[in-house]
Amino acid sequence: MNFSLTEEQKSVRKVVRSFVDREIIPYIKEWDEKGHFETDILKRLAELQLMGVCIPEEYGGVGMDYNTLAIVCEELERGDTAFRTAVSVHTGLNSMTLLQWGTEVQKQNYLIPQANGDKIGAFGLTEPNAGSDVAALETTAVKDGNFYILNGSKTWISLCDVADHFLIFAKTDPKAGHRGISCFIVERTFEGVSSKAIKGKLGIRAGNTGEVFLDNVRVPAENLLGFEGEGFKIAMSALDNGRFTVAAGACGTIMAALEASLKYCEERKTFGKEIGRHQLVQQMIAKMSANLEISRLLVFKAGWLKNSGKRNTQETSLAKWISCDAAFEAANDAVQIHGAYGFSNEFPVERYLRNAKAPVIYEGTREIHTIMQGEYALGYREDKTLRKMLPAWPFEEILV
Repeated sequence: MNFSLTEEQKSVRKVVRSFVDREIIPYIKEWDEKGHFETDILKRLAELQLMGVCIPEEYGGVGMDYNTLAIVCEELERGDTAFRTAVSVHTGLNSMTLLQWGTEVQKQNYLIPQANGDKIGAFGLTEPNAGSDVAALETTAVKDGNFYILNGSKTWISLCDVADHFLIFAKTDPKAGHRGISCFIVERTFEGVSSKAIKGKLGIRAGNTGEVFLDNVRVPAENLLGFEGEGFKIAMSALDNGRFTVAAGACGTIMAALEASLKYCEERKTFGKEIGRHQLVQQMIAKMSANLEISRLLVFKAGWLKNSGKRNTQETSLAKWISCDAAFEAANDAVQIHGAYGFSNEFPVERYLRNAKAPVIYEGTREIHTIMQGEYALGYREDKTLRKMLPAWPFEEILV
Protein backbone atom coordinates (compact mmCIF):
# COMPACT_ATOMS: atom_id res chain seq x y z
CA MET A 1 0.00 0.00 0.00
CA ASN A 2 1.17 3.50 -0.80
CA PHE A 3 -0.66 6.31 0.95
CA SER A 4 1.42 9.08 -0.60
CA LEU A 5 0.00 11.47 -3.17
CA THR A 6 1.87 11.65 -6.44
CA GLU A 7 3.59 14.87 -7.42
CA GLU A 8 0.87 15.33 -10.03
CA GLN A 9 -1.86 14.96 -7.40
CA LYS A 10 -0.09 17.39 -5.07
CA SER A 11 0.11 19.87 -7.93
CA VAL A 12 -3.61 19.51 -8.68
CA ARG A 13 -4.48 20.06 -5.01
CA LYS A 14 -2.34 23.20 -4.96
CA VAL A 15 -3.93 24.55 -8.15
CA VAL A 16 -7.51 23.94 -6.99
CA ARG A 17 -6.85 25.30 -3.50
CA SER A 18 -5.37 28.47 -4.96
CA PHE A 19 -8.34 28.79 -7.32
CA VAL A 20 -10.83 28.37 -4.46
CA ASP A 21 -9.03 30.90 -2.27
CA ARG A 22 -8.95 33.41 -5.12
CA GLU A 23 -12.17 32.84 -7.06
CA ILE A 24 -14.73 31.41 -4.62
CA ILE A 25 -14.09 32.19 -0.95
CA PRO A 26 -14.04 36.02 -1.34
CA TYR A 27 -17.46 35.99 -3.05
CA ILE A 28 -19.34 32.97 -1.71
CA LYS A 29 -21.06 34.79 1.16
CA GLU A 30 -22.71 37.18 -1.31
CA TRP A 31 -23.61 34.41 -3.77
CA ASP A 32 -25.11 32.33 -0.97
CA GLU A 33 -27.18 35.25 0.34
CA LYS A 34 -28.53 36.04 -3.13
CA GLY A 35 -29.04 32.44 -4.21
CA HIS A 36 -26.80 33.15 -7.18
CA PHE A 37 -25.02 30.43 -9.17
CA GLU A 38 -21.86 31.90 -10.68
CA THR A 39 -21.57 30.16 -14.06
CA ASP A 40 -18.21 31.78 -14.77
CA ILE A 41 -16.71 29.39 -12.22
CA LEU A 42 -17.46 26.52 -14.59
CA LYS A 43 -15.72 28.34 -17.43
CA ARG A 44 -12.66 28.93 -15.27
CA LEU A 45 -12.60 25.31 -14.14
CA ALA A 46 -12.68 24.33 -17.81
CA GLU A 47 -9.74 26.63 -18.49
CA LEU A 48 -7.85 24.78 -15.75
CA GLN A 49 -8.82 21.47 -17.44
CA LEU A 50 -10.72 20.33 -14.34
CA MET A 51 -14.08 19.51 -15.92
CA GLY A 52 -12.71 16.28 -17.38
CA VAL A 53 -9.80 15.60 -15.08
CA CYS A 54 -10.31 11.79 -15.05
CA ILE A 55 -11.54 11.42 -18.64
CA PRO A 56 -9.01 9.94 -21.12
CA GLU A 57 -7.21 12.41 -23.35
CA GLU A 58 -8.66 10.79 -26.47
CA TYR A 59 -12.09 11.95 -25.26
CA GLY A 60 -11.14 15.49 -24.39
CA GLY A 61 -10.02 14.99 -20.80
CA VAL A 62 -6.72 15.15 -18.95
CA GLY A 63 -6.41 11.43 -18.30
CA MET A 64 -5.59 11.59 -14.59
CA ASP A 65 -6.69 8.90 -12.17
CA TYR A 66 -9.97 8.78 -10.28
CA ASN A 67 -8.44 9.80 -6.95
CA THR A 68 -7.31 13.03 -8.59
CA LEU A 69 -11.00 13.73 -9.22
CA ALA A 70 -11.55 13.13 -5.49
CA ILE A 71 -8.89 15.72 -4.65
CA VAL A 72 -10.55 18.25 -6.97
CA CYS A 73 -13.93 17.65 -5.30
CA GLU A 74 -12.49 17.90 -1.79
CA GLU A 75 -10.82 21.23 -2.49
CA LEU A 76 -13.86 22.66 -4.29
CA GLU A 77 -16.17 21.82 -1.40
CA ARG A 78 -13.75 23.51 0.96
CA GLY A 79 -14.90 26.64 -0.90
CA ASP A 80 -18.56 25.72 -1.23
CA THR A 81 -20.65 22.62 -1.83
CA ALA A 82 -22.32 24.23 -4.87
CA PHE A 83 -19.22 24.01 -7.05
CA ARG A 84 -18.25 20.54 -5.95
CA THR A 85 -21.81 19.53 -6.80
CA ALA A 86 -21.40 20.96 -10.29
CA VAL A 87 -18.31 18.82 -10.91
CA SER A 88 -19.95 15.79 -9.28
CA VAL A 89 -22.90 15.98 -11.64
CA HIS A 90 -21.07 17.03 -14.78
CA THR A 91 -18.08 14.68 -14.43
CA GLY A 92 -19.13 11.95 -12.01
CA LEU A 93 -22.75 11.32 -12.92
CA ASN A 94 -22.76 12.30 -16.59
CA SER A 95 -19.34 12.18 -18.27
CA MET A 96 -18.06 9.07 -16.48
CA THR A 97 -21.33 7.33 -17.35
CA LEU A 98 -20.83 8.20 -21.01
CA LEU A 99 -17.27 6.93 -20.75
CA GLN A 100 -18.50 3.63 -19.34
CA TRP A 101 -21.63 2.99 -21.38
CA GLY A 102 -21.52 5.20 -24.47
CA THR A 103 -20.94 4.20 -28.07
CA GLU A 104 -18.02 5.73 -29.93
CA VAL A 105 -20.40 8.10 -31.72
CA GLN A 106 -21.96 9.18 -28.41
CA LYS A 107 -18.52 9.80 -26.92
CA GLN A 108 -17.47 11.86 -29.90
CA ASN A 109 -20.68 13.90 -29.90
CA TYR A 110 -21.20 14.37 -26.16
CA LEU A 111 -18.28 13.22 -24.01
CA ILE A 112 -15.53 15.20 -25.76
CA PRO A 113 -17.24 18.60 -25.54
CA GLN A 114 -18.16 17.90 -21.90
CA ALA A 115 -14.67 16.78 -20.91
CA ASN A 116 -13.09 19.91 -22.33
CA GLY A 117 -15.77 22.10 -20.74
CA ASP A 118 -17.41 23.38 -23.91
CA LYS A 119 -20.69 21.75 -22.86
CA ILE A 120 -22.18 21.01 -19.43
CA GLY A 121 -23.79 17.69 -18.52
CA ALA A 122 -26.48 16.89 -15.94
CA PHE A 123 -28.29 13.81 -14.62
CA GLY A 124 -32.05 13.27 -14.50
CA LEU A 125 -33.14 10.36 -12.34
CA THR A 126 -35.11 11.74 -9.34
CA GLU A 127 -38.80 12.55 -9.77
CA PRO A 128 -41.49 13.98 -7.48
CA ASN A 129 -42.68 10.45 -6.66
CA ALA A 130 -39.44 8.54 -7.22
CA GLY A 131 -36.38 9.20 -5.06
CA SER A 132 -34.88 6.21 -3.29
CA ASP A 133 -37.49 4.02 -4.99
CA VAL A 134 -36.10 4.36 -8.51
CA ALA A 135 -38.46 1.75 -9.97
CA ALA A 136 -41.38 4.09 -9.20
CA LEU A 137 -40.31 6.70 -11.77
CA GLU A 138 -43.14 7.80 -14.06
CA THR A 139 -41.36 9.43 -17.01
CA THR A 140 -42.08 7.43 -20.16
CA ALA A 141 -40.29 6.85 -23.45
CA VAL A 142 -42.33 5.47 -26.34
CA LYS A 143 -40.63 4.26 -29.53
CA ASP A 144 -41.80 6.08 -32.65
CA GLY A 145 -39.84 5.06 -35.72
CA ASN A 146 -36.28 6.36 -35.35
CA PHE A 147 -37.19 8.37 -32.25
CA TYR A 148 -38.36 7.95 -28.68
CA ILE A 149 -41.05 10.30 -27.36
CA LEU A 150 -40.30 11.29 -23.76
CA ASN A 151 -42.88 12.68 -21.35
CA GLY A 152 -42.52 13.41 -17.65
CA SER A 153 -40.61 15.54 -15.17
CA LYS A 154 -37.51 15.34 -13.02
CA THR A 155 -36.82 17.21 -9.80
CA TRP A 156 -33.85 18.17 -7.62
CA ILE A 157 -31.71 18.22 -10.75
CA SER A 158 -28.42 20.04 -10.27
CA LEU A 159 -27.40 22.34 -13.14
CA CYS A 160 -31.00 22.20 -14.40
CA ASP A 161 -30.84 25.68 -15.96
CA VAL A 162 -27.26 25.62 -17.26
CA ALA A 163 -26.70 22.08 -18.55
CA ASP A 164 -26.53 21.46 -22.28
CA HIS A 165 -26.99 17.67 -22.06
CA PHE A 166 -29.03 15.54 -19.69
CA LEU A 167 -28.98 11.81 -19.00
CA ILE A 168 -32.71 11.13 -18.61
CA PHE A 169 -34.08 7.87 -17.23
CA ALA A 170 -37.53 6.82 -18.46
CA LYS A 171 -39.78 3.78 -18.59
CA THR A 172 -39.75 2.05 -21.98
CA ASP A 173 -41.72 -0.84 -20.45
CA PRO A 174 -43.90 0.52 -17.61
CA LYS A 175 -44.97 -3.00 -16.55
CA ALA A 176 -41.44 -4.32 -16.03
CA GLY A 177 -40.48 -2.39 -12.90
CA HIS A 178 -36.80 -1.50 -12.72
CA ARG A 179 -36.12 -3.78 -15.71
CA GLY A 180 -38.25 -1.48 -17.87
CA ILE A 181 -36.09 1.62 -17.37
CA SER A 182 -33.89 2.99 -20.15
CA CYS A 183 -31.46 5.89 -20.36
CA PHE A 184 -31.38 8.66 -22.99
CA ILE A 185 -29.05 11.51 -23.87
CA VAL A 186 -31.28 14.56 -24.14
CA GLU A 187 -30.14 17.94 -25.39
CA ARG A 188 -31.58 21.12 -23.92
CA THR A 189 -32.26 22.35 -27.46
CA PHE A 190 -34.67 19.47 -28.16
CA GLU A 191 -38.19 20.85 -28.50
CA GLY A 192 -40.27 20.27 -25.37
CA VAL A 193 -37.40 20.50 -22.84
CA SER A 194 -37.73 23.18 -20.16
CA SER A 195 -36.46 23.78 -16.63
CA LYS A 196 -37.21 25.78 -13.50
CA ALA A 197 -34.96 26.45 -10.50
CA ILE A 198 -36.07 25.61 -6.96
CA LYS A 199 -35.82 28.52 -4.54
CA GLY A 200 -35.89 28.61 -0.75
CA LYS A 201 -33.40 25.78 -0.18
CA LEU A 202 -31.95 25.22 3.29
CA GLY A 203 -28.44 25.00 1.90
CA ILE A 204 -26.32 24.98 -1.26
CA ARG A 205 -28.04 28.25 -2.11
CA ALA A 206 -25.20 29.23 -4.45
CA GLY A 207 -25.99 26.20 -6.61
CA ASN A 208 -28.47 25.75 -9.44
CA THR A 209 -31.01 23.05 -8.56
CA GLY A 210 -34.50 22.52 -9.92
CA GLU A 211 -36.94 20.75 -12.17
CA VAL A 212 -36.68 19.54 -15.76
CA PHE A 213 -39.85 19.06 -17.81
CA LEU A 214 -40.21 16.80 -20.85
CA ASP A 215 -43.21 17.48 -23.06
CA ASN A 216 -43.36 15.13 -26.08
CA VAL A 217 -39.59 15.40 -26.52
CA ARG A 218 -38.41 13.59 -29.64
CA VAL A 219 -35.08 11.92 -28.89
CA PRO A 220 -33.20 10.18 -31.73
CA ALA A 221 -32.94 6.44 -31.24
CA GLU A 222 -29.15 6.68 -31.45
CA ASN A 223 -29.29 8.68 -28.20
CA LEU A 224 -30.37 5.60 -26.27
CA LEU A 225 -27.50 4.91 -23.84
CA GLY A 226 -26.89 1.20 -23.53
CA PHE A 227 -29.76 -1.16 -24.34
CA GLU A 228 -33.47 -0.81 -23.69
CA GLY A 229 -34.19 -1.97 -20.15
CA GLU A 230 -30.58 -1.40 -19.05
CA GLY A 231 -31.27 1.98 -17.50
CA PHE A 232 -31.41 0.79 -13.89
CA LYS A 233 -27.93 -0.75 -14.12
CA ILE A 234 -26.64 2.40 -15.80
CA ALA A 235 -28.16 4.57 -13.09
CA MET A 236 -26.68 2.50 -10.28
CA SER A 237 -23.22 2.49 -11.86
CA ALA A 238 -23.49 6.24 -12.35
CA LEU A 239 -24.32 6.62 -8.66
CA ASP A 240 -21.13 4.72 -7.81
CA ASN A 241 -19.28 7.61 -9.43
CA GLY A 242 -21.52 10.35 -8.07
CA ARG A 243 -21.37 9.00 -4.53
CA PHE A 244 -17.60 8.80 -4.79
CA THR A 245 -17.39 12.51 -5.57
CA VAL A 246 -19.93 13.38 -2.85
CA ALA A 247 -17.85 11.47 -0.31
CA ALA A 248 -14.72 13.28 -1.45
CA GLY A 249 -16.53 16.60 -1.18
CA ALA A 250 -17.58 15.77 2.37
CA CYS A 251 -13.89 15.60 3.24
CA GLY A 252 -13.71 19.19 2.02
CA THR A 253 -16.48 20.24 4.40
CA ILE A 254 -14.70 18.57 7.32
CA MET A 255 -11.48 20.29 6.28
CA ALA A 256 -13.18 23.69 6.04
CA ALA A 257 -14.92 23.25 9.40
CA LEU A 258 -11.63 22.23 11.01
CA GLU A 259 -9.69 25.15 9.50
CA ALA A 260 -12.32 27.67 10.62
CA SER A 261 -12.45 26.16 14.10
CA LEU A 262 -8.69 26.13 14.56
CA LYS A 263 -8.52 29.78 13.53
CA TYR A 264 -11.30 30.73 15.95
CA CYS A 265 -9.68 28.74 18.77
CA GLU A 266 -6.64 30.98 18.47
CA GLU A 267 -8.66 34.21 18.37
CA ARG A 268 -11.32 33.65 21.03
CA LYS A 269 -10.55 33.64 24.75
CA THR A 270 -12.78 32.65 27.68
CA PHE A 271 -11.98 32.38 31.36
CA GLY A 272 -8.59 33.92 30.69
CA LYS A 273 -7.33 31.52 28.03
CA GLU A 274 -7.77 30.56 24.37
CA ILE A 275 -10.85 28.37 23.93
CA GLY A 276 -8.64 25.72 22.34
CA ARG A 277 -7.24 25.13 25.83
CA HIS A 278 -10.62 23.84 27.02
CA GLN A 279 -10.79 20.05 26.84
CA LEU A 280 -14.33 19.78 25.46
CA VAL A 281 -13.34 22.07 22.58
CA GLN A 282 -10.29 19.86 22.05
CA GLN A 283 -12.63 16.87 21.92
CA MET A 284 -14.58 18.40 19.02
CA ILE A 285 -11.35 19.34 17.21
CA ALA A 286 -10.05 15.79 17.72
CA LYS A 287 -13.22 14.30 16.23
CA MET A 288 -12.92 16.52 13.16
CA SER A 289 -9.27 15.56 12.68
CA ALA A 290 -9.96 11.84 13.09
CA ASN A 291 -13.01 11.88 10.82
CA LEU A 292 -11.11 13.73 8.10
CA GLU A 293 -8.47 10.99 8.06
CA ILE A 294 -11.05 8.18 8.20
CA SER A 295 -13.15 9.68 5.42
CA ARG A 296 -10.17 10.30 3.15
CA LEU A 297 -8.99 6.73 3.57
CA LEU A 298 -12.44 5.38 2.65
CA VAL A 299 -12.61 7.67 -0.40
CA PHE A 300 -9.14 6.81 -1.63
CA LYS A 301 -9.83 3.09 -1.20
CA ALA A 302 -12.89 3.42 -3.43
CA GLY A 303 -10.79 5.41 -5.91
CA TRP A 304 -8.11 2.73 -5.87
CA LEU A 305 -10.73 0.14 -6.78
CA LYS A 306 -11.92 2.38 -9.62
CA ASN A 307 -8.37 2.74 -10.85
CA SER A 308 -8.10 -1.07 -10.78
CA GLY A 309 -11.25 -1.49 -12.86
CA LYS A 310 -13.10 -3.30 -10.07
CA ARG A 311 -16.66 -2.97 -8.80
CA ASN A 312 -16.73 -0.60 -5.85
CA THR A 313 -20.42 -0.20 -5.00
CA GLN A 314 -19.97 -1.48 -1.44
CA GLU A 315 -16.87 0.60 -0.73
CA THR A 316 -18.27 3.75 -2.33
CA SER A 317 -21.52 3.40 -0.39
CA LEU A 318 -19.56 3.11 2.86
CA ALA A 319 -17.41 6.14 2.01
CA LYS A 320 -20.46 8.22 1.14
CA TRP A 321 -22.36 7.26 4.27
CA ILE A 322 -19.52 7.72 6.77
CA SER A 323 -17.98 10.87 5.28
CA CYS A 324 -21.29 12.72 4.83
CA ASP A 325 -22.35 11.96 8.40
CA ALA A 326 -18.90 13.06 9.58
CA ALA A 327 -19.12 16.29 7.58
CA PHE A 328 -22.49 17.17 9.12
CA GLU A 329 -21.11 16.44 12.59
CA ALA A 330 -17.99 18.53 11.90
CA ALA A 331 -20.05 21.48 10.68
CA ASN A 332 -22.34 21.19 13.69
CA ASP A 333 -19.37 21.13 16.07
CA ALA A 334 -17.80 24.09 14.26
CA VAL A 335 -20.94 26.13 14.94
CA GLN A 336 -20.79 25.03 18.59
CA ILE A 337 -17.15 26.08 18.87
CA HIS A 338 -18.01 29.50 17.45
CA GLY A 339 -20.84 29.86 19.96
CA ALA A 340 -23.34 32.62 19.19
CA TYR A 341 -21.14 33.86 16.35
CA GLY A 342 -21.59 30.48 14.68
CA PHE A 343 -25.27 31.29 14.37
CA SER A 344 -24.48 34.25 12.12
CA ASN A 345 -23.16 34.36 8.57
CA GLU A 346 -20.42 36.66 9.83
CA PHE A 347 -18.52 33.36 9.98
CA PRO A 348 -18.74 30.63 7.30
CA VAL A 349 -19.57 27.76 9.65
CA GLU A 350 -23.33 28.35 9.55
CA ARG A 351 -23.16 27.88 5.76
CA TYR A 352 -21.15 24.69 6.21
CA LEU A 353 -23.87 23.32 8.48
CA ARG A 354 -26.70 24.21 6.07
CA ASN A 355 -24.79 22.79 3.11
CA ALA A 356 -23.78 19.60 4.92
CA LYS A 357 -27.37 18.42 5.35
CA ALA A 358 -28.11 17.83 1.67
CA PRO A 359 -25.37 15.20 1.03
CA VAL A 360 -26.77 13.13 3.92
CA ILE A 361 -29.95 12.90 1.82
CA TYR A 362 -29.07 12.88 -1.87
CA GLU A 363 -27.48 10.07 -3.89
CA GLY A 364 -28.75 7.55 -1.39
CA THR A 365 -29.98 8.66 2.03
CA ARG A 366 -28.12 7.72 5.19
CA GLU A 367 -30.81 5.07 5.72
CA ILE A 368 -30.37 3.54 2.25
CA HIS A 369 -26.61 3.21 2.75
CA THR A 370 -27.12 1.72 6.21
CA ILE A 371 -29.37 -0.95 4.71
CA MET A 372 -26.89 -1.61 1.90
CA GLN A 373 -24.01 -2.11 4.32
CA GLY A 374 -26.13 -4.41 6.48
CA GLU A 375 -27.07 -6.50 3.44
CA TYR A 376 -23.42 -6.75 2.35
CA ALA A 377 -22.37 -7.87 5.83
CA LEU A 378 -25.15 -10.48 5.98
CA GLY A 379 -24.38 -11.79 2.50
CA TYR A 380 -27.77 -10.73 1.10
CA ARG A 381 -26.22 -8.39 -1.47
CA GLU A 382 -23.55 -9.26 -4.02
CA ASP A 383 -22.20 -7.12 -6.88
CA LYS A 384 -21.61 -8.76 -10.24
CA THR A 385 -19.51 -7.64 -13.17
CA LEU A 386 -21.46 -5.30 -15.43
CA ARG A 387 -21.73 -5.63 -19.21
CA LYS A 388 -19.60 -2.51 -19.42
CA MET A 389 -17.21 -1.53 -16.66
CA LEU A 390 -15.66 1.85 -15.95
CA PRO A 391 -12.22 1.82 -17.65
CA ALA A 392 -9.28 1.09 -15.39
CA TRP A 393 -6.47 3.61 -14.98
CA PRO A 394 -3.96 4.24 -16.51
CA PHE A 395 -6.16 4.43 -19.57
CA GLU A 396 -5.30 2.29 -22.55
CA GLU A 397 -7.32 1.72 -25.69
CA ILE A 398 -10.97 1.75 -24.66
CA LEU A 399 -13.18 -0.82 -26.32
CA VAL A 400 -16.73 0.24 -27.21
